[in-house]
Amino acid sequence: MSDLLIVDHLSRHFTNTGLFQKRQVFHAVSDVSFSLARGQILGVVGESGCGKSTLARLVLRLIQPSKGAVEFDGLDMATLSRGDLRRLRQRMQLVFQDPYSAIDPRYRVRDALLEPFKVQGVKLKSADATVASLLEMVGLSPALTHSYPHQLSGGQKQRVGIARALALNPSLVVLDEPTASLDVSVQAQIIALLNRLRESLGLTYLFISHDLGLVRYFCDKILVMYLGRIVEIMPNDAVPTHPYTRALLDSTFEPDPRQRRTITRLSGEIPSGYNPPPGCAFATRCPRVSDLCRTNLPALETISDHHQTACHHPLMNEMKSEVLQQVNTHESAVP
Repeated sequence: MSDLLIVDHLSRHFTNTGLFQKRQVFHAVSDVSFSLARGQILGVVGESGCGKSTLARLVLRLIQPSKGAVEFDGLDMATLSRGDLRRLRQRMQLVFQDPYSAIDPRYRVRDALLEPFKVQGVKLKSADATVASLLEMVGLSPALTHSYPHQLSGGQKQRVGIARALALNPSLVVLDEPTASLDVSVQAQIIALLNRLRESLGLTYLFISHDLGLVRYFCDKILVMYLGRIVEIMPNDAVPTHPYTRALLDSTFEPDPRQRRTITRLSGEIPSGYNPPPGCAFATRCPRVSDLCRTNLPALETISDHHQTACHHPLMNEMKSEVLQQVNTHESAVP
């Protein structure tokens, strides 16, 4: 399976240049590298402010990187002209977090779905047939064609947003927390819809979320970020080895009482992106911190196949014991 997207040492720093303010540099994304294979779902997870949404906009070239490169389908996006980049964006689309603000309130559903074609200068044989087909694809009735956004529910708005993102037949869809503002039952429907569309259209997803439980369910591979850096990359069924990933996992609800976890409560001060620490950014909150963590930045090292972690003291023993526990639980459940 070939890689559709390759991100190489990507960084983005924002400079505060206020007239009466001291010049400061905010490190939003720092030295991020990963690849995304065709047809795969990569989940990017972390707390608010860790750089997830900035990374998504860097991948789509909506903002320019300070360093590093983004390669899409073999093309270095930094070398493309504005015209070539605009045409390439037909194959890279974004679904926004907030369906209420993603659609112009002055637009009817029909206008919102036809907007991508107008922007890209694509002529349609039948606009009405295209709109009806897009609505049917996301499970909406053609009767909604002339509705305004305020007449739709949150789930319907998000389906319209997904239909608009898929209008130009993209290869990559970046989903920026597409279920965060929806009810739990509606979230499940949207996730099921996205799964069905991926299988039928051969889509590749970059899925941004703060919910590690949802990401482990929906995604093939998980990338965990903290203060702009990758701290762990792992398959969805792997046991986390970084203390931060472990804390995120422990905070998710597990309905099976045989697999309930003790919640790891984090304490300590969260560092600022304006003045990141010289060592591990998680050192101020980590229960396994040492002097080495405070002074040396850990490199992203391979733990096992397709599993990397950036930690001086990874939870290897805990990983082995949990794997054994899962095996014993499975064996005891078999009649």
